[in-house]
Amino acid sequence: MKVLVADDDPGSLLVAKAAVESYGHFCLAAADGDEAWALYLAHQPDVVVTDWMMPGMDGLALCRAIRAREAELYTYIVLLTSQGSRDDVLAGLEAGADDYVTKPLDPFVMHTRLLVALRVTTLHADLAHYRKVLSHQARTDPLTGLHNRLKLSEDLEQLHARSHRYAEGYCLAMCDVDNFKSYNDIYGHQAGDLALRAVAAALVGQARKTDGVYRFGGEEFLLVLPNQTQAGAGAFMERALNRVRKLEIAHSGDPLGQLTLSAGISAFTAEHRVGAEQLLGEADAALYAAKAAGRNRVELAR
Repeated sequence: MKVLVADDDPGSLLVAKAAVESYGHFCLAAADGDEAWALYLAHQPDVVVTDWMMPGMDGLALCRAIRAREAELYTYIVLLTSQGSRDDVLAGLEAGADDYVTKPLDPFVMHTRLLVALRVTTLHADLAHYRKVLSHQARTDPLTGLHNRLKLSEDLEQLHARSHRYAEGYCLAMCDVDNFKSYNDIYGHQAGDLALRAVAAALVGQARKTDGVYRFGGEEFLLVLPNQTQAGAGAFMERALNRVRKLEIAHSGDPLGQLTLSAGISAFTAEHRVGAEQLLGEADAALYAAKAAGRNRVELAR
């Protein structure tokens, strides 16, 4: 583990550092609270062993600062003190310390605290990993691997707020696989799933790194195109539709004999500063117009 020891007494600091390193841990040493805070920010140690009374930031203030800043990974804090009263112990724990050790420091006691710290920090690291995995799964469509409606809602809210604040434009492109119900009826749902995966991959392959590609539901996809004009988005989607056509997925129930895509595009501009929900509705209406005009085409919202 990476252990930060903070103590303004040189002798105590030397003993604590030696005890930490004797058990195979990497040790950072600080002579006061301000130096300890700087080292914490620079190195993100697994464990902080800090004296209570120090120049600058004292041990309690250091505990509070660490707890206020922590995100995913947990730092185990041991408070070193010669003040062993119950009130002092409670004050330390309430400030964020996990345990305390009274001075003079016993190396064996330090070893036992570090064993506990290893178990606790390992558990927190595992929990952080599982939270990240679950968060990703909750925002991913299991069939296509694209982002889902939950992730769309989060991303679109952030993009719309930023675009509104900085007067930047963006576009939404609602896409739908043409005659997909008949495709499923003719070729079966397993083939339908493979077709959706292929279309999703084609859209991702066409998109820029800054674009977002989402499965909106069923055979519908949505593309979020930041800093894009409606004309630019139209040209972009024409290329995307052509990319889908080049997949050459046979579809005997379609007039062209292959799987195609239709799209409708709405735009947030300086002249059209409407809400994200209205933009979604406008893109959907444009998609409906593309379907009504014969499918396999792109329509721009008026």
